Amino acid sequence: MAEVTAHDLPHARLRILELEPGEAYAHEAGGCEWIVLPLRGAAQVHCTPGGDGGGAVGAAPAAVFTLHGRSSVFAAVSDFAYLPRDSRSRVTAPRGGRFALAGAVCERTLAPRYGPAREVPVELRGAGGCSRQVNNFAAADAFDCDRLIAVEVLTPGGNWSSYPPHKHDEHEPGRESRLEEVYYYEIAPRGDTPGYGYQRVSPSPAGKTDILAEVRTGDAVLIPDGWHGPSIAAPGHDMYYLNVMAGPDRAREWLIRDHPDHAWIRDTWPGQAVDPRLPFHEAEDQTR
Repeated sequence: MAEVTAHDLPHARLRILELEPGEAYAHEAGGCEWIVLPLRGAAQVHCTPGGDGGGAVGAAPAAVFTLHGRSSVFAAVSDFAYLPRDSRSRVTAPRGGRFALAGAVCERTLAPRYGPAREVPVELRGAGGCSRQVNNFAAADAFDCDRLIAVEVLTPGGNWSSYPPHKHDEHEPGRESRLEEVYYYEIAPRGDTPGYGYQRVSPSPAGKTDILAEVRTGDAVLIPDGWHGPSIAAPGHDMYYLNVMAGPDRAREWLIRDHPDHAWIRDTWPGQAVDPRLPFHEAEDQTR
């Protein structure tokens, strides 16, 4: 039977599936839109759209997507599949694997779609010890969703990411958006030694979340509000995290406010080189 771990906030959702070879998972979208993202392995996704959910005209036909996936989150950018609200889907892994279903409560019904790996924008953000790679597969300006925003961040061992600490828990048009966030982690081992890292969330004027957590592969941190960052990768252990964001604002946009005590760090980046260990992999895979 499929092993499913759920991490839910009022607006943002995350499911992590562990599937054995040939195993399938039946997924009911309900009032959320979802993206199926391979973390390890390949999958076939069968999606049958449901009602109009208040936005679509006419019923979309059933869709089948072959996800080529990847051997690990550190090996490649992955392709993915978008599942609309009210749909019914089946995720099958011929050789087994681990898969993320990133979701958001939404209003509109969009069509099921395939996201090729070669079209995922890859960004190198920060510099020096704050260098990291961001795979913007479902960023607000990269892939059309109703409310869901999702990206992957890869941080070389010893570096800090999600830094300077920032927040998005107040609605201020053009300046800050309200977005909950789920962080899901995978940490690279060093030989036979499992990896680990740390995540900090501190209270903001609009929220009281206060977390300092050691994180390992399979862990998640739920952030309804607060200044989040840094995400710290232990030396020798590269860190991956999947960010899943959604909120109550009608506009789908990622507007953040840096912590005033630490925003100065951005001014130091123009004089530093990006960590030479980046990128982990190329932005485009022409075979997908």
